[in-house]
Amino acid sequence: MRQNSTLLILFVCFFNFFSVAQVTHTVYSIPFQNYPVQSTPIAIYDDRYSQEINLPFTFQFYGINYNSLVIGTNGVLSFNTALANTLNPYSFTTPIPNINFPIKNAILGAYHDLYLYGITTPYPITYGIVGNAPHRKFVVNFYQNYLYGCATTLTSSFQMILHESTNFIDVMFVNVQPCPSWNYSRILSGLINADGTLGVAPISRNLGSWSATNEGHRYSRAITESYMYMACDNDIDGVSTFSLDLIRNEINPTSPSSVLFYPSTSDLNNETNEILSSSYTSLYDNQIILAVNNGEIINVFLVEVGCTLDDDQDSIPNYLEDINNDGNLFNDDTDMDGFANFIDNDDDNDLVLTVVEYVNIRSSQSTIIDTDNDGIPNYLDNDDDNDGVLTKFEDYNGNGNPADDDTNANGSPDYLENAVALGIAQNENAEFSIYPNPVNDQLFIQNPNQLDIQSLLIYNANGALVKEVKTSFTSISINDLAAGLYLVQVKTITGTSNVKFVKR
Repeated sequence: MRQNSTLLILFVCFFNFFSVAQVTHTVYSIPFQNYPVQSTPIAIYDDRYSQEINLPFTFQFYGINYNSLVIGTNGVLSFNTALANTLNPYSFTTPIPNINFPIKNAILGAYHDLYLYGITTPYPITYGIVGNAPHRKFVVNFYQNYLYGCATTLTSSFQMILHESTNFIDVMFVNVQPCPSWNYSRILSGLINADGTLGVAPISRNLGSWSATNEGHRYSRAITESYMYMACDNDIDGVSTFSLDLIRNEINPTSPSSVLFYPSTSDLNNETNEILSSSYTSLYDNQIILAVNNGEIINVFLVEVGCTLDDDQDSIPNYLEDINNDGNLFNDDTDMDGFANFIDNDDDNDLVLTVVEYVNIRSSQSTIIDTDNDGIPNYLDNDDDNDGVLTKFEDYNGNGNPADDDTNANGSPDYLENAVALGIAQNENAEFSIYPNPVNDQLFIQNPNQLDIQSLLIYNANGALVKEVKTSFTSISINDLAAGLYLVQVKTITGTSNVKFVKR
């Protein structure tokens, strides 16, 4: 199970550049299911919202938790409980999303003008609960509701189901149809957020004139977040155990027990085979399971790496780069540069390679040198001599390597001497930025202050200079570089900026 270092670096880099979007929902078709439920009827007039109804569990809708809702007689559920016992609009002219849509913050099961006058038995609108915690379902049932404008000749029947924990929303059309002689035969199904800027509807079920029989749709939170867990595989057999309790505590530290795990999308959709144990054994080098946290679905990447391997070639085997000893190599990133220590050859980003700083003191083969005795070994300390000047700013000759700067010529580099604290003018990553990152062939340099660039140097993961550019430029070709991690150093009369990038 030998991981390729370059591929591993690229994988982690892509993960780090994964963006988190605002809360949205997706919708997809599911098999039709009619939920039989012991129902509570609601006594309500036509075109009205019900009284406020308490939910049996907290339900999250567009990122906000709710404990109650109101039912509108025209086929909707609204989380705006201030609408209780008020008018439920029956007329609409636009598809969703739309800020002018008459109903917001709502589930539009089959929104059309339904007619309740004169109907008493059976009750046309009821609600109830099925199942057991943490997988209960709140079911709202519209049964043979007459369509306004079509007297008693046409009816619609459908259900809206709210799922506990997963926050799935199911809409089941038993038999839904519009009234061709009223309201331009309009009917609509979907979700809309509180200000009307976000909404989603099944294909061909937004604003229009349509009918549906025995048809099911499910709405779920779009997957916008991921969690990375990289664990050591001691015997390199492709089998590793991952702590689900660790993931639970990191995803939801205030209520870790509420985080649920499923081995596959199919299991999540069917709410089956929930992983209840505190750990999970993966039989593959790389595997994805799903976590559910307050309705948010999270991709959990389980990645195995060889414990005794040294993926960043910094002389430290992977297993020793688990600084917090929690078993997850990915969340150890001392310099917060987006590269976990086990794939970062300069863990503290002080421009002195880890392989140079990770050495034992002469009196002990198990103790790593800590020059300033602050409890942080040099390879994790960005001010090795505690002189108030960051190690990377003690590169007085500007060659990108503080280890060869010895101002007082006493044989000890300045970054290890507290008495030498000159400092140099540097403004790392502020004056310049690079893109894209990772990059394929052309690297672009952003120079917003239009500073006069003296040179641009690129160093490989071993600290060797591989490219130097001294002419005027806004981009440089890196086609000739091998895939891997690099440091680009931009020098101006005001100082030096250093940025890491990955060549694909």
